[in-house]
Amino acid sequence: MHIILVEDDLELGAAIQRALDRLSYTVTWLTDGTDAVAAMREENADLVLLDLGLPGKDGLDVLTEARRDNIRTPVLILTARDAVQARVHGLDAGADDYLTKPFHLDELGARIRSLTRRMQGLAANRIEAGALCLDLATLEVTFHGNKVDLTRRELTLLQTLMERAGRLVRRDTLESSLYGSEKVVTDGALDVLVHSLRRKLSFDTIQNVRAFGYMIPRDPR
Repeated sequence: MHIILVEDDLELGAAIQRALDRLSYTVTWLTDGTDAVAAMREENADLVLLDLGLPGKDGLDVLTEARRDNIRTPVLILTARDAVQARVHGLDAGADDYLTKPFHLDELGARIRSLTRRMQGLAANRIEAGALCLDLATLEVTFHGNKVDLTRRELTLLQTLMERAGRLVRRDTLESSLYGSEKVVTDGALDVLVHSLRRKLSFDTIQNVRAFGYMIPRDPR
């Protein structure tokens, strides 16, 4: 999952980024509201964590503008504005959830998983495709009942494919989930990562359409 984090508090932003890195999310961290609007238009993100008190443009204005432009990326507001009316305004402006500061990073992770379940139509923190299972809470992967140890990026790749099992996932979507806004991505990096993941699962688990993308079947073998 590629997450845009918009937070101008450098200490808090760094802590959130470290926590999300440990959870195998790819993070683009911004500190300015104007930059956030541009990123939401240009980046293929899965979720936005949005502070409200931002330089350049207030977070509520960022959200209102994004929804007016029909940007449907889920938004979780992170703010110290804890009055009921502030929460109502945020949700009415198009936020999908609201978390007031200070908050525990474990709760932030749980809120993200909850939004992930909602986006994918899941009832539990598990994604399954045949004998392949990913637990979103523990990040444990099993294949035919056997635990599989994956690197952070292998895990991100697997989750992106499993969330869309049975459908072709374009290369640019996968690269965005894996690398976010990184400017330098080695040619063939995605293919090398897919090869590594296939070795740990099976070579039939991930199918490819040359030059277009990859997919995991609904019942991989």
